[in-house]
Amino acid sequence: MIQSILIANRGEIASRIIRTCQKMGIKTVSVYSDADKQAEHVQIADRAFHVGPSRVHESYLNQETIIACAKEADVDAIHPGYGLLSEQSSFAENCEKNGFIFIGPNANSISLMGDKLQARETMVHAGIPVVPGSADLQSKEAVVEEAKKIGYPVMLKAASGGGGIGIDICHTDEECRNAYEKNKKKAAMFFGDGSLYLEKGLVNPRHIEVQVIADKSGNILTVGERDCSIQRRHQKIVEEAPALDLSENTREKMYHIAKKAVSAIGYENAGTIEFLVDEDEMFYFLEMNTRLQVEHPVTEEVFGVDLVEWQIRIAAGEDLPWKQEDMNAKGHAIEVRVYAEDPVRFLPSPGTITEIQKPDGTGVRHECPVKTGSVITPFYDPMIAKMIIKGRNRVEAIEQLTRALETYRISGIKTNLATLRGIVNHPAFKKGNVNTSFMTVYGNELRLEEENK
Repeated sequence: MIQSILIANRGEIASRIIRTCQKMGIKTVSVYSDADKQAEHVQIADRAFHVGPSRVHESYLNQETIIACAKEADVDAIHPGYGLLSEQSSFAENCEKNGFIFIGPNANSISLMGDKLQARETMVHAGIPVVPGSADLQSKEAVVEEAKKIGYPVMLKAASGGGGIGIDICHTDEECRNAYEKNKKKAAMFFGDGSLYLEKGLVNPRHIEVQVIADKSGNILTVGERDCSIQRRHQKIVEEAPALDLSENTREKMYHIAKKAVSAIGYENAGTIEFLVDEDEMFYFLEMNTRLQVEHPVTEEVFGVDLVEWQIRIAAGEDLPWKQEDMNAKGHAIEVRVYAEDPVRFLPSPGTITEIQKPDGTGVRHECPVKTGSVITPFYDPMIAKMIIKGRNRVEAIEQLTRALETYRISGIKTNLATLRGIVNHPAFKKGNVNTSFMTVYGNELRLEEENK
């Protein structure tokens, strides 16, 4: 069994991985930048190594420094968490080349799914339904020409990367031309790859993803699905499991397709197959995330599994101990992401937390690495915490979440807590009328309520 792990990440996901390692009796090593010297993941790990200045490219994304720390600490394995190095196939290769177990899929799977154009092609070859779209587009006029063939609206997307960066929906030729110039620069800057392509823009789809986990012996399980439809700027802010009002027939078909996709690329470890689902429950492959998802706790809560623990066990060569019929959801879980964010303009709002009052109580799981005096810097994603609520059913989960959000206080910086309260109390959310247009339709209403306070 693995005895020691270096966590090549920061923030709440680093702390969350450390907690599972502690439960398993595994020694942990953290890394930190100048901005994170006092961070929780530094304090709770057995050892910690400084890896450079605050900017991610000079610290957390510096593979040579991370590998050097792993050698000095003499660890067995490296866990990349999510974001940062987690979807870089070169990092998985680098770990293996230097004799470390990479806690995640093999480099080939990461590479195949990391390029969205290649992923689409691979899935089409495997018989997986994908959203109608284009190949790589080399000019803005090529985008316009292809958009006319596909039919408006269309989504112009970066072929590499994620996190909602380099994505725009276009309804006209002029919007296509403007989006091409803007997104090509952004994709090149963030991902080092300015490749863009088009997908048909589905009207009011739901974003539903299937959790998968596969071992090295070829055993593949689906661990339910999550509804992640409530997003702003293509970034998720509320997620729940299981998805509401999804027919059993559609659910089973999605599970079957998800396993087929995993099998097609020889995938192992935890991953997620993301689908767009239209109003008639027709669904299409969107992409595969070859890592742990931010929203994985809602799945853990309703299935009673620790996905990080099983990532580690699979990486160590253990087989899954369950059969598919053992995977039964119990209750309902909802996660909200708390951001340092201007609730009116939805823009990051870094600063010092002068006071934080965290919610507590039955059914509350709070993954929050900050405390009074913590600084939210402009260098990283502005997510402060995740709060996950588990209830016997969706109504109970919403009631508990509402109470928890009412007692949640953060002072000194602007946050999206008011937005989250507005969403959870909104009649459309309570009725389960959610799709990816939720914030487009109700966002102004939520902003106005905040402005009028």
